[in-house]
Amino acid sequence: MTEYTVIDTASEFEAACEELVRGEGPTAVDVERASGFRYSQRAYLIQVFRRNSGVFLFDPTQIADFSPLQAAIGSAEWVLHAASQDLPSLHELDLSPPSLFDTELGARLAGHEKVGLAAAVEHALGIHLAKEHSAADWSTRPLPDSWLEYAALDVVHLIDVRDALAEELAEQGKTSIAAEEFEAERIKLPKAPRAEPWRRLSGLHQVRGARNLAVARALWQAREDYAREQDVAPGRLVPDRALIAAVLAEPRSQGALAGLSAFTGRASRTQLSRWWAAIEQGRASDDLPRERVPSDAPPPVRAWKDRNPEAAARLQRAKPAVLAVAEELGMPVENLLTPDTLRRIAWEPPALTPDAIAEALRERGARAWQIEHTAQKITQAFVDSVQDLEEATDSDS
Repeated sequence: MTEYTVIDTASEFEAACEELVRGEGPTAVDVERASGFRYSQRAYLIQVFRRNSGVFLFDPTQIADFSPLQAAIGSAEWVLHAASQDLPSLHELDLSPPSLFDTELGARLAGHEKVGLAAAVEHALGIHLAKEHSAADWSTRPLPDSWLEYAALDVVHLIDVRDALAEELAEQGKTSIAAEEFEAERIKLPKAPRAEPWRRLSGLHQVRGARNLAVARALWQAREDYAREQDVAPGRLVPDRALIAAVLAEPRSQGALAGLSAFTGRASRTQLSRWWAAIEQGRASDDLPRERVPSDAPPPVRAWKDRNPEAAARLQRAKPAVLAVAEELGMPVENLLTPDTLRRIAWEPPALTPDAIAEALRERGARAWQIEHTAQKITQAFVDSVQDLEEATDSDS
């Protein structure tokens, strides 16, 4: 087993950046977090590899300023696997790629059945990677040697995988498509915070009544505040199912809450007064949440036939048309066009012309290549759906 060390001093960091400057070609980058263990999504280890310079493992908890690393590799293409997961953590450290190659996304576009890192490495290089530490608590210090080797292997093969995928995409005529997708991912803005994030509580659909929803909201907020304070993943303190159980049981006292067997979690009893205060706060709140949340999304597709038969006919025609294009291109249909985009345009279509459909797709974030491959097909499908309805009406009469 190769021995790796974690760089956590200014002198070591400076020397590593100097080595990376002397490297050649793209730079492989990966991030290890402590998802499921810590409240934040901060990076706890950053792995970097560049040909002719080697592998470097950086400890972001000890390095205050990563600008020397940005300067060292800031002009090279960065290679990441599933970049959308790692870029937010990198951005927190002011690390940003000037250009990007995402090997996970590249594998999808190339039509690979399996697109995880281990599968990508095996497909390209015939090397088997064990992924036993992917869900580890990377905030652990010191990090075990086996974890460090695992982390290093996440980047040491990534440039070779990138080269193999680039060649495969070129053979399939998808180089420009991939470049457009990588750039869209690189510049993608973070999602706006949810207006009511507490509504993501698993099992909330069981809760009835605005007052009980107010209790659920207060419990969620109390857990969120404590989790942030302790830097612990909320579900490790009290899982969602326990919060919902407390709401549904409607305990009449703190003692009754303590006696609720379904109210579990490592902080369920040590912070009992906190949870009881939240329940009382929810019950006393004058700001009652809405029981139904309005949405601009179309209704479930199963309801379309009764509520909007024209839209149902459009979608019925368009789905197989888009799927056929995806199959022709040899990629998952969701990479060609998201199902939500197609549903929204089918529900409220613009004029049934290629230009109007293309503009509607563009407004919903579709890239140029996606529009080029789908706008005409969707237009024709929508036009054909009108004839379908006319023929169905004639046959009924």
